Amino acid sequence: MLATLAALPPSAPAAAATPVAPTPAATSQAPLTPADLRSLAATCANCHGTDGRPADPAMPPLAGLPQDLIQAQMRAFRSGERPATVMHQISRGYTDAQVEALARYFAGLPR
Repeated sequence: MLATLAALPPSAPAAAATPVAPTPAATSQAPLTPADLRSLAATCANCHGTDGRPADPAMPPLAGLPQDLIQAQMRAFRSGERPATVMHQISRGYTDAQVEALARYFAGLPR
C-alpha cells in the first residue's frame, strides 16, 4: 500500500480511502488516509527534503531507511536519549501511530 501512496500525485483524491482523523495533529489511533499521510510527511520536508531526500547533504535522508530505525530514532529524540536541536521537540508532537505511519511511508520510498 505504501508504494501506492508514494505513487499518488499530490492532487489525487483521498475520497476512496476510509476517512479518519481530520488533521495530522489528531490523536486518533485510526489508520491515516493518504492525504493525512502526505500532510504528516510534508512536516518533515522543510529539513529532510521532499520525499525524504534533502538538498543539503549534511541533513540525513529519510527515504528508504528501515522502518524500525526511523521509529527507534524518533523514540530516542522523544526521550532525550539522542541529542538534537529541534527533533526532541518535534518528535513529541506525534502520536505513536503517526510515527509508525511516517516510518512506513519513508521506508517505502526509494533512496
